[in-house]
Amino acid sequence: MHAGREDLTDLGVHAIPLDLSTTYPSRDSLGEAARLDIMGTGEQVPGPPLYGRLGNPTVARFEAALAGLEGCESAVAFASGMAALTACIQAVVTAGKPHVVAVRPLYGTSDHLLDSGLLGSTVTWAKPHEVAAAIRPDTGLVIVETPANPTLAEVDLRALAEACGPVPLLADNTFATPVLQRPAEHGASIVLHSATKFLGGHGDVMGGVVACDEQFARTLRQLRFVTGAVLHPLAAYLLVRGLSTLPIRLTTASATAAELADRLTRHPRVTRVHYPGLESRRPVGQMAGGGAMVSVDIDGDPHAVIGAVRLITPAVSLGSTDTLIQHPASISHHIVAPEDRAASGVNDRLLRISVGLEDVEDLWDDLDHALKAAG
Repeated sequence: MHAGREDLTDLGVHAIPLDLSTTYPSRDSLGEAARLDIMGTGEQVPGPPLYGRLGNPTVARFEAALAGLEGCESAVAFASGMAALTACIQAVVTAGKPHVVAVRPLYGTSDHLLDSGLLGSTVTWAKPHEVAAAIRPDTGLVIVETPANPTLAEVDLRALAEACGPVPLLADNTFATPVLQRPAEHGASIVLHSATKFLGGHGDVMGGVVACDEQFARTLRQLRFVTGAVLHPLAAYLLVRGLSTLPIRLTTASATAAELADRLTRHPRVTRVHYPGLESRRPVGQMAGGGAMVSVDIDGDPHAVIGAVRLITPAVSLGSTDTLIQHPASISHHIVAPEDRAASGVNDRLLRISVGLEDVEDLWDDLDHALKAAG
């Protein structure tokens, strides 16, 4: 509730200030040159901002808030979740450690970015118990998403961090958020969020953020300085506002998701329910709840279900106040090779549901009606 807002009383304001300036005047050119040299190293510089691409007071509030919530020294915000992941990979590539070990499934575009080698990196795909053997002298990063997108498979972060040894573990915490899971407490060195999702929470803002130690944050700021993948201050303003309602939004949506998951296990058109809170899939113990995401394998045509929903919104993305449904094999994971999708559990009959804040009975009526259309 107070993250990023601790100084507002002293400032005499209640809502956080929104600073939209792209540039900041100064008559001290020599002083600004000296500060610019420091900024170029990624180090934080006290005093007024210089240029919007180098730093913004509203963005800094969001970064401070997210770092605190994840229990990390620092956080660096970007224009999107993929921009944030790109910067993390660029950081290890430029440090001479271009090899990445990754655990599937990941978000489809994250998978594609790693598999394509577009950033000069190489990847070894490994199951959690294979990670230690996959690490090489040039390995700069191990990447995992837990719960995973879209199967909601969980990985024991503490055990994985031990397997990584000195290699940094990057955990994508988009699905759980710091409300349900704090990866840094379980050994992750880097925590990544697509802030577009639950952190923003209303489907109207795009952003990404990386929580980490200050040393890695400096490298990320250097990369953001030269690539320009900055978070817009209006987006940062909306994200700080979203954080203040995150606990109650996620708690409410998680309770509804758990109820829907339980009912879906008994639906004749559902062959499997993927949800961390189910008795048949007990969490590994690092999450405080099952979360707001549910995935199902259905007996029938998944596209018929997508076409039959009326209350639920058929759309990509997740984490909004309204419930969304999508077919990962056609949308979020379509870019992943079919054989790789199948090997990681993303089959052609899997549907992913991002549960929102609607009444549970209204959602169930819509789901039940749509699933019957799958026959």
